[in-house]
Amino acid sequence: MKTLTLTRIAKRADYTIGRLEDENGVKICDTLEPTWRDFKGGELKVPRKSAVPEGTYPVVVTKSKKFGKYLPLLVGVPGFEGIRIHSGNTANDTEGCILVGQNLIKGKVLLSRLTLEKLMRLIENEKRIFLTIK
Repeated sequence: MKTLTLTRIAKRADYTIGRLEDENGVKICDTLEPTWRDFKGGELKVPRKSAVPEGTYPVVVTKSKKFGKYLPLLVGVPGFEGIRIHSGNTANDTEGCILVGQNLIKGKVLLSRLTLEKLMRLIENEKRIFLTIK
């Protein structure tokens, strides 16, 4: 079983930057999501413009119809469907999904495709994967 942790480190008005780590606390990459919203505090989810709620989610790797390749998919996210981990550089490249890359420029992740390939190699032989978001 593989457990990954995504810790949000910058919650801004237009984007959310996080750090993805393995079960040993070793950094895998940075992440980029839309605006984080405090659903517990009553703030409403904005379709395709809200970061994934905090929690622990099973992850399965399935073929994405939209992207035409195998990508990680979060399962059981309340109020969300089709949340994938994929490549992209800005908050405009995500409709609620988690983008992976290196946060080398404020509000962006770069080297996203290479980072996604690295992540896929890391999880490719795992039978059970969980992602904890905090």
